[in-house]
Formats: sequence, structure tokens, C-alpha cells
Amino acid sequence: MDNKDAEKLFFIPFNTGGHWLLLAINPIREIVYYLDSLGNDWTTYPDMKVLIDTVLQVFRAQRDIQTSRRGANSITWIKVACPQQRNQIDCGYFMLRFMRDTLALGRLKIPTDYFEEFKCAFYTKDQVDEIKEEWCQFMIELNVCS
Repeated sequence: MDNKDAEKLFFIPFNTGGHWLLLAINPIREIVYYLDSLGNDWTTYPDMKVLIDTVLQVFRAQRDIQTSRRGANSITWIKVACPQQRNQIDCGYFMLRFMRDTLALGRLKIPTDYFEEFKCAFYTKDQVDEIKEEWCQFMIELNVCS
């Protein structure tokens, strides 16, 4: 709760039980950016939405923000039209790539049609391989694989 009024994006890699997607949350503005490389809507995962909405309501309460009954559900979910995967196995790498793209630009908002700098319908094999190599290098540097 330190610096609880500073605007930030918090990244939540979320596994639905067989699929990775990314949630980028701005708790001050109560905005959840939803990035799913399969193109599903967040309503596909109602338990996830309830969990994240509850977390934001608790955060709001800890900041002593009073809202009306109508305002209690003022959390905004934004589905981002991000690059889509062409298979059923690369979702984790796509999620990492979404996170990396967002961090590289250092922005607090994610456009609904994704970032102009990284916009594409699908990542190429080279783009997916690039994030795979970065992940492997990260794990080697952490000495996790020994």
C-alpha cells in the first residue's frame, strides 16, 4: 500500500487451467486490460473476473474510497485486440510478449487495438522464437535450470 495513489500497471499472468492470458491492471483508474491470444472474451472465465473485481474492490476499500452502489461496479474491463496465436501451445509465450511490449513502451494505457509499434494480426515464428530465447536466457541467469 506504499505509494497507493500513484498510477501504475500491474501485470497478472493468468492461467485459466490450460491457457495463459495477461491482465494489466491500473488499480487507481480501476481499469483491467484483458489480452487473450485466443481472442476469447473475459466472460469466458467468470471466476477470473470475479476474483479480479474483488481484488480491486478491496484495494478501493483500503484507500478509503467511498462509492455509491452504482459506482461499486465501476471497474472497466477492456478487451485488447492483440496478436492471435495460430496453434494451441504458444499462449504462454504470447502472454510474455504482450507484457514485454507494454513494458518496453512504458505506458500506463494499452490501446484497444494494441500498440501501433507492435500491431499485427499474428506474431511471426521469429517473434515467438525471440521471446522463447529471452525466457530461456532469463531462466539460465537465475540459475533455475541447474
